[in-house]
Amino acid sequence: MIRVGVVDDHAIVRRGLVALLGADGELEVVGTAGDGDAALQLCLDQHPDVVLMDLSMPGIDGVEATRRIVQQAPGVQVVVLTSFVDRERVVDALRAGAIGYLLKDAEPEEVIRGIHAAARGESPLDPRAARTMLTVQRADDPLGALTEREREVLALVAEGLPNKQIGRRLEISEKTVKAHLTSAFRAIGVDDRVQAGIWARRHGL
Repeated sequence: MIRVGVVDDHAIVRRGLVALLGADGELEVVGTAGDGDAALQLCLDQHPDVVLMDLSMPGIDGVEATRRIVQQAPGVQVVVLTSFVDRERVVDALRAGAIGYLLKDAEPEEVIRGIHAAARGESPLDPRAARTMLTVQRADDPLGALTEREREVLALVAEGLPNKQIGRRLEISEKTVKAHLTSAFRAIGVDDRVQAGIWARRHGL
């Protein structure tokens, strides 16, 4: 059973998502939140496997909430579910630690598939968000597309450490290591650990 948290400042959206996810026998909604503070508390209290995160919310927005969840509730996979696909929001959300980025006009089945993918440590990305990130990667220094944690993980990959030892060194779960690697591979455009290790050494990690 995949434990899911739903974060959106609109009650009607939260209720709709709860109903949608409840129809999947492998998903269990363990809580909902209407703002970033409540989202963090939900993750600390319930430890969901995946959180669907809106970006535009009063107070602490979805990007900052994602950053705090990644820091304070490691192992929780954050998947953005928003109406926005502009460059700044996509980049900020993924750099904050979101593992996926989906849009609210997606088909319901896409959202459900995205949750399952995130629970496996994969990175569900709407094609429009993926194109935005590709443009950013071409224009920017590749290191700028990595979070600090992703850089740490890549540096240990370059040393030849397996995921279990990386997890012990960084005091995070092996599942979280895999999630960071999936995101890092996508950011730097490689397909496996060997390529990632070579890339990390070339870029001084």
